[in-house]
Amino acid sequence: MLSEVEKKEIQEEMKMYPVASAACLSALKIVQEHRGWVSDEGVKAVAGMLNMSNEEVESVATFYSRIYRKPVGRNVILVCDGISCMIMGHENIYEHIKEKLGISYGETTSDDRFTVLPISCLGDCDHAPSLMVNNDHYNELTVEKLEAILSQYK
Repeated sequence: MLSEVEKKEIQEEMKMYPVASAACLSALKIVQEHRGWVSDEGVKAVAGMLNMSNEEVESVATFYSRIYRKPVGRNVILVCDGISCMIMGHENIYEHIKEKLGISYGETTSDDRFTVLPISCLGDCDHAPSLMVNNDHYNELTVEKLEAILSQYK
């Protein structure tokens, strides 16, 4: 069940497209913004509003790496594992995150502060390695820079 606020926001998005189904990604983002992730219930509710099948909405939800289909921490760390980041030492960055936070890809810290996920490319190849925390982008990473970055997020 969607809240009245979610419904209203989705309806506003639907007005921007010639067919309701075109607002699918926007609707999923709205649900996630309010709930932190998109549950099966959220997928069904969006499907109902947009006159789509659950499977159609699920295919959109699972295609995009920034639509979370299970609960995540307050801060999501997306570690770029594209080829440029790989060459420039993303593994050192990821290993430091694992050691510092005690979690691997797909896991969340026990205090729900961080979830760490891989992302195939952040499009910042000339400044690799890079990562994002929530919507904040960081590049030319070192372990020292990473320490300062992580300390900003509560």
